[in-house]
Amino acid sequence: MAAAEVARQGEGCRTVPLSGHVGFDSLPDQLVNKSVNHGFCFNILCVGETGLGKSTLMDTLFNTKFEGDPASHSQPGVQLKSSTYDLQESNVNLKLTIVSTVGFGDQINKEDSYKPIVEFIDAQFEAYLQEELKIKRVLHNYHDTRIHACLYFIAPTGHSLKSLDLVTMKKLDSKVNIIPIIAKSDAISKSELTKFKIKITSELVSNGVQIYQFPTDDESVAEINGTMNAHLPFAVIGSTEELKIGNKMMKARQYPWGTVQVENEAHCDFVKLREMLIRVNMEDLREQTHTRHYELYRRCKLEEMGFKDTDPDSKPFSLQETYEAKRNEFLGELQKKEEAMRQMFVQRVKEKEAELKEAEKELHEKFDRLKKLHQDEKKKLEDKKKSLDDEVNAFKQRKTAAELLQSQAQQAGGSQTLKRDKERKNNPWLCTE
Repeated sequence: MAAAEVARQGEGCRTVPLSGHVGFDSLPDQLVNKSVNHGFCFNILCVGETGLGKSTLMDTLFNTKFEGDPASHSQPGVQLKSSTYDLQESNVNLKLTIVSTVGFGDQINKEDSYKPIVEFIDAQFEAYLQEELKIKRVLHNYHDTRIHACLYFIAPTGHSLKSLDLVTMKKLDSKVNIIPIIAKSDAISKSELTKFKIKITSELVSNGVQIYQFPTDDESVAEINGTMNAHLPFAVIGSTEELKIGNKMMKARQYPWGTVQVENEAHCDFVKLREMLIRVNMEDLREQTHTRHYELYRRCKLEEMGFKDTDPDSKPFSLQETYEAKRNEFLGELQKKEEAMRQMFVQRVKEKEAELKEAEKELHEKFDRLKKLHQDEKKKLEDKKKSLDDEVNAFKQRKTAAELLQSQAQQAGGSQTLKRDKERKNNPWLCTE
């Protein structure tokens, strides 16, 4: 009964034989169409001293005149200048970000010249990590600013790498894909250039600097990438000036002794750099940035925050438990800091109170000294006043006595004069005398 019912329901249904075409082989085409519609982004970091032609090379690589003013040699420190451009080739859109190091190598003290570069790269990783950790993520529309390739410009000295170059590349090799290039390679001869390349490669190996190696695991590009790895570092020349050579207009540099063609592989490695960087390995550079450098930063950052994959018993870690543990640990540390700050505050208050009491005691002692001094001075003044009063009284008494004696003397003199007048009257002979 059940079999008959199933047979009736199956009537009119389309059946697909097992050996027929299913269609999932169109997945690559679907992915390509989706990627093309969404567009791509690529970020290049140009590290090198001022005047090595970083901006000119970028203009030459992408056949575009990018905006920007030439940098001076008077920068107080290393600054990173970032510019983003929307480019289109055929039906493919590319959001290109070029980051240049302004003032790199221009300072007298170059010890910390690499630090702003490292901080900038870490800041881009941190921004992407914060976007990943959000509850509502929009990574499909997020402008990824992580550096995919670092073109390290080496001055064409023909001798050896500078200490600044070695230190900077060593600090950057675990954070970005480094591609060393010899800038303005037409400044040295072919023989010197060959020796210079060998010298650079030897110094990078001896100092443990890991530069980006073009991948050879893909059979379609293994041969060309393997060949190009042997040409590192690339010796390049940049120029936006087009000259007529033969019947063609070509990018070249005109000198009194001749013409250097930028796209002539016999003259420089510009074409090799463009092929490896853009045409063949751009996607691998993007992938290496995400799977290697960003993952290393992400792992170290999460480990610093206390997150682990397994506990000591090899059991999976619960994110909630880890968060609660870190939260409790943070609160405990916060309480300890608050208690320490409170104790410090109490101690400071006690010390201040002791200082104020000591100052108050000193003020009281000074007041007592001044009060006693005032009393002593007052007593001296009173004694002096009493002495002066006594002298005044004695002087008055002497004056009164003197005046009395004077008046008595005047009275006695007057009586004698009267007596003599009477005698003259009574005896006229006294007058003749």
